[in-house]
Amino acid sequence: MRSFDFAPLYRASVGFDQIADMMDRVFTNDAPQPSYPPYNIEKTDDNAYRISIAVAGFSETDLTVEVKENALIVAARKGEAEGETPQYLHRGIATRAFERRFTLADHVRVTGASHVDGLLHIDLTREVPEALKPRRIAISSGKAVEKDVLDAKAVN
Repeated sequence: MRSFDFAPLYRASVGFDQIADMMDRVFTNDAPQPSYPPYNIEKTDDNAYRISIAVAGFSETDLTVEVKENALIVAARKGEAEGETPQYLHRGIATRAFERRFTLADHVRVTGASHVDGLLHIDLTREVPEALKPRRIAISSGKAVEKDVLDAKAVN
């Protein structure tokens, strides 16, 4: 596996630590990523996204959705059934416990979650603050106007 040195990036930039750390995690993680449960990430609008996770066999009480430090954590743990456990002839529906993490970009927040037809839908919205949105600067025509200039007297 190739090893990348991000030291030049750290020397020439300020505030991009999160991106470099994320790239570092991706390139150094040799372990295969778990494929259970399967999920989709779709873009539903310019600033809206939806994560759909297949959670067949889990109820709303078995699922937890949390946001911690720019990470969305979805976990499921099947409750212990009281009484007799069923005897399966074939068990194709996996209901094993899982924890799936998604790294959220800045200004992305979770707006809701719903459990419909064996799918857990998590809706996300990117809300860019007004200070970070692009703005148009008006260009004045004619003479340049100098502001905040005091009348000065020549001193000889």
